Amino acid sequence: MGPSEEERERDVILISDDEDDGTLGNSVLIVDPLAKTALEEKKCEEVVDEECELMVTFCKQANVMPHARYDCTIHSFERMECETCSPIGKNADFCNQCYCYICDKLASECQIWTTSSLCHCNAHNKSKFWKDQRDFALAGVLVMFNLELTDIDADLRHGGNLLVSFIQELSVEYNKYLIGERIASTEHECFCVSKLPPGQCDTCRSRSTEIVYKYSGVFALVTRFLNQAEGESPKAAAVMLLGAAREITLHKDPALSWQNLGHTASLKLAVPCLLQRITTRLQKMLVLCDFPKSLYEKFINFFQSISLPCHCFAFSNSLNVVPWDHVLLTTVLKGQNTTGQRTQKGRKMFLWEVLPVIEARVEKLVENMNYKEVVRYLRAVKCNDTKGLRDLRDKIPFYLCKTGDFLDATHSLLFPINSLACCTACRLTPLQFEVYLKMFRTGSVPLGKDIQDPGPWVTVGSPMKDGVLIKQAFKLLYSNLSLYRNPKCWGSFIMIMGSSCFLGRNGHLRPLTVKEPPIAFQQGVLVASDGLFQELKAKINVSFPPGIFSQLHQEACLILAVQAVQQMVICELPYLTSFLEIFLAFGNNFWALRLLLNHLSYDECILRGIVNLVLRDLNRQKATMLKLWQNLGPQYVGEFICLFLTCRNRILQSIGVLALDIITENLHVCPWAKHLCNFFHNAGLMHLPLGATTHHEVSKFMDILEKL
Repeated sequence: MGPSEEERERDVILISDDEDDGTLGNSVLIVDPLAKTALEEKKCEEVVDEECELMVTFCKQANVMPHARYDCTIHSFERMECETCSPIGKNADFCNQCYCYICDKLASECQIWTTSSLCHCNAHNKSKFWKDQRDFALAGVLVMFNLELTDIDADLRHGGNLLVSFIQELSVEYNKYLIGERIASTEHECFCVSKLPPGQCDTCRSRSTEIVYKYSGVFALVTRFLNQAEGESPKAAAVMLLGAAREITLHKDPALSWQNLGHTASLKLAVPCLLQRITTRLQKMLVLCDFPKSLYEKFINFFQSISLPCHCFAFSNSLNVVPWDHVLLTTVLKGQNTTGQRTQKGRKMFLWEVLPVIEARVEKLVENMNYKEVVRYLRAVKCNDTKGLRDLRDKIPFYLCKTGDFLDATHSLLFPINSLACCTACRLTPLQFEVYLKMFRTGSVPLGKDIQDPGPWVTVGSPMKDGVLIKQAFKLLYSNLSLYRNPKCWGSFIMIMGSSCFLGRNGHLRPLTVKEPPIAFQQGVLVASDGLFQELKAKINVSFPPGIFSQLHQEACLILAVQAVQQMVICELPYLTSFLEIFLAFGNNFWALRLLLNHLSYDECILRGIVNLVLRDLNRQKATMLKLWQNLGPQYVGEFICLFLTCRNRILQSIGVLALDIITENLHVCPWAKHLCNFFHNAGLMHLPLGATTHHEVSKFMDILEKL
């Protein structure tokens, strides 16, 4: 006979860590305390059980703790592998602390405790069947990912819950698709190549009773779910995307023949489209998100376990993404392997990845400012999408600038990675050309992740020497015909060469006012550089003659710029759309601008073409010029106008006359104009032989200013 209820309440329950010790149950051990009278008489006496090596120093009435039903000490339990038909023995009995092993709830709250074919009362932890049932009950739909319960966190569970709801909705929508719809012959769309109006195609009319299956509803539902997944945490999103991929690959097209309904209504077109989006997103997540290694592998294994239909075979290996710790990838990133290939057991292995994976790796490396690693990776990796990879490689020079290696950056701009590609310089925009020259000139780079990001600049290396910079600038211009014919690029080049190599606090260049060098020096630079530009155009590796940059190097740069502009105009005048910005780029270095005007004056036809371009620019950009003159002040405006008015060539004087007219028409926004009167008097402009027309215009302008 078992112990009475009163005696059982005096038992001591000790938790056992050994589930295989043969004790009653699996998580408790019963110790019968001493008789009550003896305990009262000898409370301090120690009791030792030599067989169990257990010493009891104090006993009190036990409190029964929550436990699984199979561990209950009050009601006996019988174990069987997978009995679900009916309760075994007294397994249906339970105390108020018994929990259901499957539901993880109190036995009294389990709705299927004794339900036939389920019978949770028989569940225990020694049965594989019941363990699988428990895992499915606790993990839900996540069980199909083969996740351990310890792997499942709040994010994974949330993704699983969303996936369950989606599967239910998808089932309803998919069933609607399987039913199809009938279209009357008058409304029947022509699916033939001829594409006749509805009702006029004999072939389609004969098939008017055919059912049309449109996948559009399913496509829209899946698309909404994928949009939702992109807003969730990485783990939840991965579960949602993988689950959606599995569901749509199970869908079948019930049509007996091909129905060309479009990429969203035809299942065999819509499913690959959705799968492309899913796999592309997952590829990036596997690279960008720091999934635990076990979870990473289980996601990939789950996708590989999906049985893909024939119209989705192209996605079979789409998630075979190389992990970051792969030996070939790590050796490339460390610079130990520059080719991206290695031989293993006689087989050549290549670092070959799809474009979304490459984009994700570049994004992560740039985010961590590992610019050397991203350069090594882009130079070594291979991809089927040659254009996409080329666009990423076009950023290599910028990443090299971020490391302070400006010489290697120019080399990367001018020389392609392989002989089949063209150089990055061929695709530079005028803005990129200007930023690169600014980086080379100052040794500084934008703080952002892209070459065109606004924001502060930071110094990362030493500026290029003037001789090296001007040669590399010419090479870039000669490598890209669109840049060569763009006056904005020449203006940027002149402006940067006439600026300090130190950036201002706001990150802007600081223009320099360079004193005019002796005529002999100017002639010497022009003679020494004769033929140099033709050699650079021919991509011959040339060097400037010694002595050009040994002294007055800033002046030499401006003289070379003048000579290069002159040669460009001679060849490309018909293609030029403007020219004013080149004149303005010289800033306060009017001697260099005058030198350019003198060179252009040698050819009357070319001079007329240039003047016409400048006059058109002034007429089109009056507001811009007035704002610029307001910022530069009357001293600059006076010297700029005087430079053109005092030219011996009457054609060039027309530029100065038009500038006077613009100021006269807008005196209300030119409060500084009255200072021009004093400037012209001090310059003796009225006493110079300007010609009758020009002299009349200047006199009229002076009279207007004196009346202010």
